[in-house]
Amino acid sequence: MKAIVFDQHGGVEVLQLRQVPTPTPGKGEALIRLRAAALNHLDLWVRAGWPGIRLKYPHIPGADGAGEIAALGEGVSGWEVGERVVINANIGCDACEFCLKGQDNRCLSWNLLGETLPGTYAEFVCVPATNLLRLPEGFSEETAAACGLVYHTAWHSLVKRGDIQPGDHVLIVGASGGVNTASIQIARYFGAVVYVVGSNAEKLALAQSLGADVLINRLETPEWAREVYLKSNKHGMDIVVDNVGSTFPLSMRTARKGGRILTVGNTGGPLVEIDNRYIFSRHLALLGSTMGTREDFKEVFKLIFQGKLKPVVDRIYPLEEAAQAQERLAKGNQMGKIVLGIK
Repeated sequence: MKAIVFDQHGGVEVLQLRQVPTPTPGKGEALIRLRAAALNHLDLWVRAGWPGIRLKYPHIPGADGAGEIAALGEGVSGWEVGERVVINANIGCDACEFCLKGQDNRCLSWNLLGETLPGTYAEFVCVPATNLLRLPEGFSEETAAACGLVYHTAWHSLVKRGDIQPGDHVLIVGASGGVNTASIQIARYFGAVVYVVGSNAEKLALAQSLGADVLINRLETPEWAREVYLKSNKHGMDIVVDNVGSTFPLSMRTARKGGRILTVGNTGGPLVEIDNRYIFSRHLALLGSTMGTREDFKEVFKLIFQGKLKPVVDRIYPLEEAAQAQERLAKGNQMGKIVLGIK
């Protein structure tokens, strides 16, 4: 099969289009003929590498994907070859204490497609059949792939960890990335007042089109914490979605007493600064999460399929142009999700 692979860490130059063996589905697995894959910042981090990461080379990046079932492994029931599906990239073991409680995103043997397992920048991928969801007729594979990781992640963070409530004041730091555009829509769905800090007028216009109520340009207002506070009539934020990390000091200043700071990533780098006085004096909670559970995946996709949450696709590249797609993601110019079409 055709796949984008790399044999060593580095820049986009390490990505190669090669023929590699097509995987065979094992017990409980399905082989998926991929029609689309979507990019995430995870792909850039895995390619660049970090201390302690161990990959089996050649490594295939990519967490998100959608296509149709090409073959079924031993013991799989309830599925048929040819059914169109979207993939849940969060792979649990189904045996540890967390999986048995339905918390498979906390699995003690947790795996993620494109990170610890071969990913979706390829014609085929094997996944547990329990990690598949049927696509409704007419719902495109490109759109489904664009939804997977970001809506799954945002839903678990805001709904299950953040306990979002109608009327909450929610600040989202960043206007155009996949998780943030998903978070804007989920917050609006729950009846929150949504504030967005973005880097330019175009990205803020996108946030507004998705339902953001209050827009703040961080280039015009670098110390945006006070602006958020004033625009909320000094109410402060009940929830702050901050997946940057380096902006934590400003985010904490916007939070009201009992506020929750939610994070699922660190696009600004892994080391962050925290002023502990805000934590204890305002009774703040700093809540992290990774991906979501299988039930979360079903819940959020039900709303997506109903059209109540609408993913934003920035651009679709052919698989062969994965390097160019990653370059665009790295520059931060995207308006929503970047997708690879796989012929």
